[in-house]
Amino acid sequence: MTATVQARPAEGYAGDITPQQAWDLLAGSPDAVLVDVRTEGEWRLIGVPDVAELGKQVVLTQWVTADGRPNPGFLTELAAAGVAGDGPVVFLCRSGQRSIGAARLATSAGIAPSYNVLEGFEGAPGLDGLRTREGWKVAGLPTTEYRP
Repeated sequence: MTATVQARPAEGYAGDITPQQAWDLLAGSPDAVLVDVRTEGEWRLIGVPDVAELGKQVVLTQWVTADGRPNPGFLTELAAAGVAGDGPVVFLCRSGQRSIGAARLATSAGIAPSYNVLEGFEGAPGLDGLRTREGWKVAGLPTTEYRP
């Protein structure tokens, strides 16, 4: 059984979903995969989503490197991790911006449906500069330390 999700329409990929919708899709679809496309530095400092209670592991593949350059091996790394588009693929970054590009590229490579998580892992910073208003963490979804 595959869960259905009401995604916000988007150009070039299946659409944008909230962190809670992402969790529900991952929980309701055995073939759904979560791909965290932040940098290794972000994983180390901030942590990563934890989907172990769903019997899944997060695929960690950088969309851009720490110096801001595109990761030329992105699609190869997805394939090596077994991400082939056999089920929904949910892309997540820090605030929901970089993961749009990842979802578009994956879709163009036949990895679909690919979704972007609005708000990302931490969300956009508020007026105080803190990321405490939105995102996977603020929604209270499971997180864990990065363990390479």
